[in-house]
Amino acid sequence: MPSRDARTAGSTALPAIDARLPVSCPTAIVLSDQGAPACQGAPARPGRAPAPEGAASLPGAAPQSQASELASRLNWLRAGVLGANDGIVSVAGLVIGVAAANPGQSAIILTAGVAGILAGAVSMAAGEYVSVSTQSDTERAMVRRTRARLTQDPESGLDALASHYRSKGLSAATARQVAQELTRHDALAAHLEAGLGLREDDYTNPWHAALSSAIAFTLGSLLPMLAILAFPVPLQVPLTFGSVLAGLALTGWISAALGRAPVLRAVARLVVGGALAMATTWAIGALIGVAV
Repeated sequence: MPSRDARTAGSTALPAIDARLPVSCPTAIVLSDQGAPACQGAPARPGRAPAPEGAASLPGAAPQSQASELASRLNWLRAGVLGANDGIVSVAGLVIGVAAANPGQSAIILTAGVAGILAGAVSMAAGEYVSVSTQSDTERAMVRRTRARLTQDPESGLDALASHYRSKGLSAATARQVAQELTRHDALAAHLEAGLGLREDDYTNPWHAALSSAIAFTLGSLLPMLAILAFPVPLQVPLTFGSVLAGLALTGWISAALGRAPVLRAVARLVVGGALAMATTWAIGALIGVAV
């Protein structure tokens, strides 16, 4: 085994290889005099060896943490935009179809619109809850299996962790040292992040996801609902049609900007799809005279 001084000298060139740290460290990552990565100023997790403190700071860790948090927020924002799109198109198609079948009947249009909003919001929330719950259950099962494997055969786990860091470009000796340091600090967390991209006890709350989807759908659906009730009867359908297309163009631009995708293509997809949906329900309502 290398001496303590040798480990210290060799560790100062190590990158921030603890995959958990760039996500959770609010400040710079440092290397201790034992060569282990640590969060400067961050409290240790209960029940585990504290992260060592040292003097050699590694640049770039804080931007990585901020980038990870920003990516997570953007994912939620994109999901909200998609939920709003669903609300706009679904309720717009419904109220325009009903208005075509029952011109000037504001009470009927209002009843159909409110029913559509409630049904759509509940449906979105239920679907999101089931989806996120399934994902969360799968992640928890993976954590349990990883914990069991480490308990039954810790040496194989150490070898696998060292192999992971060798594949990242570290030498065999350095990768082994890193794996040993991380295993002593928190073996389960090191394996989860390195092998599965997970963090223990950090799961998406299905209730939060369900509530977010329901709110996004409801907010989006208010645009066609308010538009068709606010405009005079002769202009109800065409002005609602135009308002909805403008709203879809806006949400398409937002989603494209968030995903750094071509704006024109994203906007065109939403506008054309929404126009087809509204035209179809309007034609059916006008032809057969029933609420769609």
